[in-house]
Amino acid sequence: MNSEIRNCQNCKQSFAVDANDVAFYERMKVPSPTFCWLCRAQRRFAFRNERVLYKRKSDLSGKDIFAMYSPESNVKVYDVSEWLGDGWDPLSYGREVDFSRPFLEQIKELLHEVPLKSRNVINSVNSDYVNNITAPKNCYLVFNASNPEDCCYGNAVNFSQDCFDTSHVTKCETCYESFWLTSSAKTYFSSQCDNCFNMWFSKNCVGCSNCIGCVGLRNKSYHIWNKPYSKDEYNAVLKSLNFGSYGNIKEFREKSAKFWNRFPVRFMDGLRNSNVSGNYINNSKNVQDSFMVRDGENLRYCQYLQEGSPGDRDCYDYSIWGDSNQLLYECHASGVNVNNSKFCLFVQENSSDIEYSMVCQNSSNLFGCVALRHKNFCILNKQYSEEEYGKLTAKIKKHMDEMPYVDSNRRIYKYGEFFPIEISPVAYNESMAQEYFPLTKEEAMAQGYRWKDMEERNYKVTIPWDKLSDHIDDVTDDITKEIISCAHEGKCNQLCTTAFRIIPQELQFYRKIGIPLPRLCPNCRTFERLSQRSGLRINSRQCQCSGNMSENSDYKNTIKHFHGDSPCPNDFKTNYGSERPEILYCEQCYQAEVV
Repeated sequence: MNSEIRNCQNCKQSFAVDANDVAFYERMKVPSPTFCWLCRAQRRFAFRNERVLYKRKSDLSGKDIFAMYSPESNVKVYDVSEWLGDGWDPLSYGREVDFSRPFLEQIKELLHEVPLKSRNVINSVNSDYVNNITAPKNCYLVFNASNPEDCCYGNAVNFSQDCFDTSHVTKCETCYESFWLTSSAKTYFSSQCDNCFNMWFSKNCVGCSNCIGCVGLRNKSYHIWNKPYSKDEYNAVLKSLNFGSYGNIKEFREKSAKFWNRFPVRFMDGLRNSNVSGNYINNSKNVQDSFMVRDGENLRYCQYLQEGSPGDRDCYDYSIWGDSNQLLYECHASGVNVNNSKFCLFVQENSSDIEYSMVCQNSSNLFGCVALRHKNFCILNKQYSEEEYGKLTAKIKKHMDEMPYVDSNRRIYKYGEFFPIEISPVAYNESMAQEYFPLTKEEAMAQGYRWKDMEERNYKVTIPWDKLSDHIDDVTDDITKEIISCAHEGKCNQLCTTAFRIIPQELQFYRKIGIPLPRLCPNCRTFERLSQRSGLRINSRQCQCSGNMSENSDYKNTIKHFHGDSPCPNDFKTNYGSERPEILYCEQCYQAEVV
């Protein structure tokens, strides 16, 4: 079959469905989608509250708990231990299928009646303030992670220890304010580094150690601004920079960002791959149009599959988590050996053959279920025999085509589409969708999405951010008793909490490294760090090597390239938009400069 061009129901833009896509859809026994891949990702992201925890009452015991669902979300919530306990039966909420109404409407009702787990946490040890996480130990405000230990203020912190304010790091130790690190230690204020040690303010370095303000180095040591130093010279400069001072850190951070942008960037960030496209992809094979994937194979339109090894295989439109899953389509936040499942949310742990279900685990053959554990052959939380289940699911799929769910903006959801955003228990602006597909309140509500206004805070700031001690050596233990204002003052659209505390574990970390106190709240620090990250959208761009130098003349090539003095003729698909400051080189030009 040749590529078919379709029009997206949501954004009204055309998109292609090619022969490989059709082969996958036929394998999964689903029709081709009616939304483009970006709008499909937006829908999945809109069901995920990535990093906000609310204080509310458990609907079972009435005790105070922290939950990912706000009290205004109109869903019932049990504390994790209560939800996992035997004090309630999710099958008691089961009901017959009503063929006089759209099936997705019935799932929506079930979602608002069956209790949900307050936080998506597995095997937590001394880590009460975390979410969407597996096996955390001694962690605080860490989200979307697997096996972090002694970590704080991070997201996608996997198999790492003693890391603070880090995003998308794997197998790292004692790192701070860094993004997309792999197998690195003592790496601070750095980005996109692999197998590095003792690095400061460095980007895109591999196999390096003891470097400051460097870019694109391979297997180098004792370099500053990409120039070599002796060990003694390097240590003398490091000491003179006095990184314990907030003023010095701020100045050096601005200087290093400008320095980074003077060097070419590969059109996509990835290592040890074969036949991949997208961005931030490592150790993968045949992964197309995807974003932040490690150890994947035969994937397309997937995002944030970084946890666990082996990785994921043979999936389309799958976002968040990972950890040994196969044959997933239009699934979100599902992981740990999940197989052959479609249109699922928070389905996890040894589950298979599940469709249109949420918050289920250790189960198989479910259709339209919520919060089931160790169950088989259920529809709308009602138990059936295997034969009854097969006949009824076939009838439901036909019914979904004949009587589809139609949302408030007349978008149609037949069998084969993920849940509509308007049934999400998470407000649009507190969801992951707002990070990648930002809308104003007016735009979101016009599209039928829920919006949550900022709540009044009941704390009183005891010290303004600009009155903090400049140097970490001047900070006393009493700082852990203070409430510090955030420098953004809630004016940044970054889920700013307007104030924050320094916890004892955090103060100890800053003193150990010798770095100053932050001036932003954890949410603002996260958004600022993630501003380095490219977007999801794939753009057609031209290599910016003009011959002997970059197009903007900021970078002078070190050797002659294959195209000589003429501009490079190569074009490519990239997640870096034309509005970004990076100098983009094709594979050939980039490798000529960094090898």
